[in-house]
Parts: sequence; C-alpha cells; structure tokens
Amino acid sequence: MCDARPPRTASPHSLGRAGVRPTARPRRPCPSARGSRSGGHPMNSELPVSVWSTAQHSPTAQRKNRYTRESIAHPAKMLPEVARYAIAHYTKPGDLVLDPMCGIGTTLVEAVHLGRRAAGVEYEPHWVTVARSNLALATEHGVDHDGQIFHGDARQLSTLLRAELRGQAALVVTSPPYGPSTHGRVAVAPGEGIQKYFHQYGSTLDRGNLANIGHHRLLSGFTRILAALTEFMRPGGHIAITVRPWREHAELIDLPSQILSCGRNAGLVPVERCVALLARVAEHDFVARGSFFQRDFLRKQREAGLPLHLIAHEDVLVFRTPLTGGRRVATTLDADASTGWAA
Repeated sequence: MCDARPPRTASPHSLGRAGVRPTARPRRPCPSARGSRSGGHPMNSELPVSVWSTAQHSPTAQRKNRYTRESIAHPAKMLPEVARYAIAHYTKPGDLVLDPMCGIGTTLVEAVHLGRRAAGVEYEPHWVTVARSNLALATEHGVDHDGQIFHGDARQLSTLLRAELRGQAALVVTSPPYGPSTHGRVAVAPGEGIQKYFHQYGSTLDRGNLANIGHHRLLSGFTRILAALTEFMRPGGHIAITVRPWREHAELIDLPSQILSCGRNAGLVPVERCVALLARVAEHDFVARGSFFQRDFLRKQREAGLPLHLIAHEDVLVFRTPLTGGRRVATTLDADASTGWAA
C-alpha cells in the first residue's frame, strides 16, 4: 500500500562500520496497475513503490507469545510485521489468506489474529507440526479461528487444498527459499570458534525440496506454484511475495526481478514493488538489524576491496489476479523457462 512515508536518508557516519544503504524511494501515486508497452503489464520502473516500516521492533519481540520455541529453528522465518502489514492492507475480516510455502505458519498466525481465515501448505513434516502448534497457541490465547495446514509439495497445490477453497482467497503472502548466507544462528564454544546452526532447509539430499534443487529449477517450480494459486484466488485477489537479493560467491543474485518474471509467466499482473524495512527507523537514521552472518560476510568482502552494504530491506512484490475469471499461464514451466530472466 502507499500510506507509509519513506524515512529520511541516514548519515553514513551514523551507520557504524557495516553501513546501511538507504533503500527508500519517494512515494508515487498508487493506481492498481499502469499500462505499458508489454501487453498491459507495468514495466519494472513504472510499478508504484511504497515503504513499509516493519522492523520498529526486533524479530524476537514480534514473535513473543505468538510462536512456540520450536519456531526459532526455522532457517528463514518471515518477519511477522511484514505478513501483518500485507494482511491488514489487502484484506478485510473474514477473507481467506493463503501461504503455499508456510514454514512455521507466520502468515497464517498473523491472519487469524486479524480475524481472517487462513490455509497453508508446507513440504517438511516437522514444520507442519510446528505451524499447527502455532495455530493451536492462537487458540489458547482466545483466537477463534479457521486456520488449516496441509502437508505436501506446493507444486501439486490443486490436489492438496480442499475444493471449496477454489476462487475464495483474497490474498497470498509467501516467500521462496533463498539465500542460505542470510539464515541461521550462531554459538561460540571454547576451542571451536563460532559455529553456525539452524541455517539449512531439511535434508540437503531431498531433491523434492525447492531449496535443494538449484536456482533455475527453483524459479521454474515457483512459477508452477504461482500458476496453481490462481485457481484458488478470487478475481482481483492479491499475491504478496517477500524476497531479497542475495550474494553467491560475491555475485549479486537479483532474485526480486527474477520472481517478478515468474509472476508474469504465471499470468499475474504486477501492481506494486514495495520496500519492507529490516532496519528500525530512528529520529535521524536507520538502526540495522542485520544478522551476524550478514555482517561477517560484509566485513570480509570489504577487507577484500568489495564495497558492499548491509541489506536493510526486503522487496515485497505485489501482484493481482486478472479481474475476470480467465487467466493466462506460461506454456513453459520447466527448467528452461529461465531464459530471459534478469540476473
């Protein structure tokens, strides 16, 4: 949405050694979509942009009393305030919210706390159990909700979700697996140095897990998921995808632009490209909340002469389904569909 104003640009001297690259851009008008030279789809530079202030409280504070202790171990938890912001702005009470890759159930938990119905799919059995526990915790706190978790591969979405959900969803909030260098926790043991843990998705040998099948096949699989979602969306429903660029061997992977192409290939209409802050907005600057691994990676790259900055935001790509019942789906959804995606 377009009611959040960008914070003032931070002074380089106030950001510490890691630094934060200011990411906010001036607000623009927010029509539902703008026409363009690409068959009615807006070009990247024409998408309305807004800034979501979603890190005024730490991730731990945002999850306090709403998520079980087991939730901590997930390698890529969505920031609750990001899900909360999207749900509050794109839906109304009673609407159905979906997440086809729901992990610990962040989207679903925030949805039921806001009086929405919720359904999610998760591939890994352990996280299915954790997500159900988080919904049960909402019940314990007095939330009378309609929240459901389905176990399975989201690429087979039409066989996993109940038939009565078809055409019902007002919003999808989700995120693809990406950027292992941004995930995990640390522990320091005498004589062993710094050890990393909680930084991987399940077994790396499980090739059914999208996190383990390679970058191009991940994009192909995610396109299939987005195409399958349209069956369960109502006309004009929104899909919000949180994603950030990440680095592999110091090379920047522009995943947001690639996911934008995935959405278009799945027949979705891009309507906004927003900034969800991962840094707290203070009086005169940003207060970074980067992980140990992000800061350590940044320090090493700067020592090697590469002037990188700490990532202080996630992109939120917002699509909508066509306003009519019809949908256009890319005819090529295999590994070769990556041709022409921005890199």
